[in-house]
Amino acid sequence: MNWDDETTAEAEPRLVGGAADGEDQAVEAALRPKSLDEFVGQERVREQLDLVLKAALARGATADHVLLSGAPGLGKTTLSMIIAAEMNAPIRITSGPAIQHAGDLAAILSSLQEGEVLFLDEIHRMSRPAEEMLYMAMEDFRVDVIVGKGPGATAIPLELPPFTLVGATTRAGLLPPPLRDRFGFTAHMEFYEPVELERVIHRSAQLLDLDIEAEGAAEIAGRSRGTPRIANRLLRRVRDYAQVKADGLITREVAAAALGVYEVDSRGLDRLDRAVLQALLKLFAGGPVGLSTLAVAVGEERETVEEVAEPFLVREGLLARTPRGRVATPAAWAHLGLVPPRQGASGQPGLFGA
Repeated sequence: MNWDDETTAEAEPRLVGGAADGEDQAVEAALRPKSLDEFVGQERVREQLDLVLKAALARGATADHVLLSGAPGLGKTTLSMIIAAEMNAPIRITSGPAIQHAGDLAAILSSLQEGEVLFLDEIHRMSRPAEEMLYMAMEDFRVDVIVGKGPGATAIPLELPPFTLVGATTRAGLLPPPLRDRFGFTAHMEFYEPVELERVIHRSAQLLDLDIEAEGAAEIAGRSRGTPRIANRLLRRVRDYAQVKADGLITREVAAAALGVYEVDSRGLDRLDRAVLQALLKLFAGGPVGLSTLAVAVGEERETVEEVAEPFLVREGLLARTPRGRVATPAAWAHLGLVPPRQGASGQPGLFGA
C-alpha cells in the first residue's frame, strides 16, 4: 500500500526486490492511500508531517521542503502525493537521473505554479550543476539562467513562485550537507513490523476484492521483508495460486504453498539469498570468505551479492561483514538446518572437523 518507484542495482527482477516494475506501478496507482489517515505505518513520520502541513495551511503558506529517505518500497512516493493532496496543490514528478544539466532543472522550476509540489525521486543522483542551482531555488525561490558562453555570458535572474520540494533518496549520506540543510523537514522511513504489513495486506485485499483469512495475511506479512511493496507483490502471486488451486480463498496453508512455489521461504529469503548462505556455509564452513570469492561461488556478480542479497541477510542477522570477509551467524546455520563445524582451540574449524 505504501511504496515508491525507485530502482536498485538488481540484475534481474526479484519477487522480493524493492524496485517497482511495470506491473507494480500499475497496481500501486489503484492501491495508494490518498491521505495521511489512510497511510499505514510510519507513525512518527505521519505525526510530524501532519503538524508541518496543518501549520502551513493555517499560515496560508507553502509547506517547508521535505526530504524522505529509506529503502525502496516503503512509501516515499506515496507520501509525496499525499503532501500535495493535503496542501490542495498539484504535483510535478521527476527524478535525479533525468536532470543531467542545470538547464533541465531550470526548465522545470520556471514552469511551476505557486504552491506546487515538486517531487524529485533519487535526488542523490542529480548532476552537480543542477544540484548547485537547486540551492538558490530552495532558499530564495530564484535561479540564475546563464545566457551565452565564455566572457560574454550573462546571468539573468529568474524569480520563482513559492513551491515545496519533496526529495526522496535511498542513500541520504550521498547528499551534500548544503543540500540536506535546506530541507525544513527530514524523515527517515523505517521497515514495517509484521502487524503493520498485515493491515497493508488486508486493505489491499479489500481493494482487489480478494477473500483472505487473518492467518493467510500473517503468513504473507512474515515473508515480506518489512516492505509494503513486497507485501502487495506477494499478495498478487498468492492470489493467482488461490484462484487456480484453492477456489480463491487465501488461507495460511494456501499462502505458504503459493510462496513455496515462488521460492520465498518463511523469513522472506529467495533463491539468491539462500544460494549465498548455502555457499558460505557448505563451501566455506561459515567463513570468513572474501566477497569476490563468494560471488564466484554463487555465479553472480560481486555487486549483485553486495547490493542485492547482503543488506537483507545482514539486517536479518544471518550474515556479518568483517575485516576478514563475510561470516555466517549461528542463526544462518539454524535457518538452513545445518550444524556448524566444531571449533578448535584457536577458534578456527579443526582439521577434518576434529
